[in-house]
Amino acid sequence: MAVAAILVASAVLAMAGWWLGARAPGGGDTERIALGRGIYATQCASCHGAALEGQPNWRERLPSGRLPAPPHDETGHTWHHPDEQLFQLTKQGVAPFAPPGYETDMPGFAEALTDDEIRATLDFIKSTWPAEIRESQESITKRSQQ
Repeated sequence: MAVAAILVASAVLAMAGWWLGARAPGGGDTERIALGRGIYATQCASCHGAALEGQPNWRERLPSGRLPAPPHDETGHTWHHPDEQLFQLTKQGVAPFAPPGYETDMPGFAEALTDDEIRATLDFIKSTWPAEIRESQESITKRSQQ
């Protein structure tokens, strides 16, 4: 009987360890985060930086009048936006949300990525933020849904 109880307890602990290990910071699934990391590397990093650092002087207009790509790490403004807005900006690009005549280098990815791939990429980006930034962004998202 004691052996059976030890085996059951060991199995429960193993499952708990697997469950906790399968979750990324902020509650994301590590497989989903890995998918998003790969998509980010191939689709986003050339402009937004391999370490999500953005382009230099991202707040200053280029000679073309366009703004450089902002960082997606905690130093940028990505986390100031609710989830649905981040999704739509990624899917459709900036142009549909900008004032008339606004020029941007940010394309929409509706033709290149599925909705799930876009969401996985955003999950990856959010997984890199410190806990307090993730909490702030989650609060922004919740307020936008009210």
